[in-house]
Amino acid sequence: MPRGTAKADEKHVHDVLVVGGGPAGSSCAYWLADAGWDVAVVEKKRFPREKTCGDGLTPRAVRQLADMGLEDALAGAHRYSGLRAYGFGHAMELQWPEHPVFPSYGYTITRHDLDGLVAERAAKAGATVWQGTEAVQPLLAADGGTPTAGPGRPAGAGQGPRPSEEPGVGPPGGVSGTATGASLPYCLGAVVKEKASGEAREVRARYVVVADGSNSRFGRALGTSREKDYPLGMALRGYYRSPRHDDPFIESHLDVRDADGNVVPGYGWVFPLGDGRVNVGVGLLSTDRRWKGVNTTKLMDAFVAWAPKSWGISPDTACGPPTGGKLPMGLAVGPHAGANVVVAGDAGGSINPFNGEGIAYGYETGRLAAAHLGQALAGDGPAALARYDRHLADAYGPYYRVARAFVHLISHPDVMRVCVGAGMRSEWFMAQLLRIMANLLRPDTLGPAEVAFRLMDGLAGVLPDDALSQLLAG
Repeated sequence: MPRGTAKADEKHVHDVLVVGGGPAGSSCAYWLADAGWDVAVVEKKRFPREKTCGDGLTPRAVRQLADMGLEDALAGAHRYSGLRAYGFGHAMELQWPEHPVFPSYGYTITRHDLDGLVAERAAKAGATVWQGTEAVQPLLAADGGTPTAGPGRPAGAGQGPRPSEEPGVGPPGGVSGTATGASLPYCLGAVVKEKASGEAREVRARYVVVADGSNSRFGRALGTSREKDYPLGMALRGYYRSPRHDDPFIESHLDVRDADGNVVPGYGWVFPLGDGRVNVGVGLLSTDRRWKGVNTTKLMDAFVAWAPKSWGISPDTACGPPTGGKLPMGLAVGPHAGANVVVAGDAGGSINPFNGEGIAYGYETGRLAAAHLGQALAGDGPAALARYDRHLADAYGPYYRVARAFVHLISHPDVMRVCVGAGMRSEWFMAQLLRIMANLLRPDTLGPAEVAFRLMDGLAGVLPDDALSQLLAG
């Protein structure tokens, strides 16, 4: 990878240091480097590397990859046309809807292959990418100082993509939201350590991006924390050999059950990869204390035994043991900005609570961060990062609040059985629900899905999450 082994000059001050080379970090680095800024990325692993994920790219994610010039690189990946939904004895196939911004198809590709592509794209755009290098400690200003505007844009540099150019972020119509009000300390850069040599050094920058994933040790060291009342997803996935590895639909089971047959608040999935394998997993989406003791390993075993036999998945066809983790959702982690620090992707809890999707929101929030960092570097300084915080709240806040209410709703199995069971009898209804849950509402028309969302958005503005979920349940 270009610049992947370049040595750091500890006296050099980069425009931006990005901590983490996953979707958010590499997206941010690409857009900054493409605009001409001096950006460095530290990624603790080496590409290609394994990453626990469902491996599904929705139309939102495909749009971001296309904008980075990477869709051609997905030619060998499995392209699929929609979602097959199962629930309470019913099944239906739903095509991705037509949309003026997003394509009507998706891809499945392992993060093992995908993340390296995007990091390489950032490097080719001019970013310095250090692999196998972990940011172990932030460098903090002793006096809590503030950054200066600096010399302005370098020759050939722009401001990156303006926030108004960011495609399809957030729901249509009037949105509102507020920043957290809290802030992160001024950060001079990071102490980084090369895994291979054990060598530690300092990397300094005018601005820092925290994009080191859902565990985000670097973010926590700067003062980020998770809002405990917000959804926390727990997911487990494994790979299996399957005769249906090239199926044209990804599959979601909305009534996933434990070993005793009890419905739990979550879903199971089977995503065909087109290479002889399928990605199989279970996700648990709840903040309700009744479900905190659910064993996801046993839940995974039960789902594999219960899934349609035509997939041919069983312990005998497993490619290895499943892996999993916890996923903060709905912008649960903050603050998202400080005087010269921004937080993006999973490190900021940007995963969609409706469906557990995180890749698209990593790309989007990384791009949004790049836009505001470009403005900061061009002379706006900390004010631009405050706008990033507000832009996040405006773009995603209302949508995620409705999504959090949905999570509370499915925490009640009886309510979920009635709602999903009734919905699965109407393909029209499920098509509208798919638009909402995949965040594919149209900005150019006011159809049933858009009207329904605006109604829920209005209610979300005046009701607590749990009260809204009770109202939605009827």
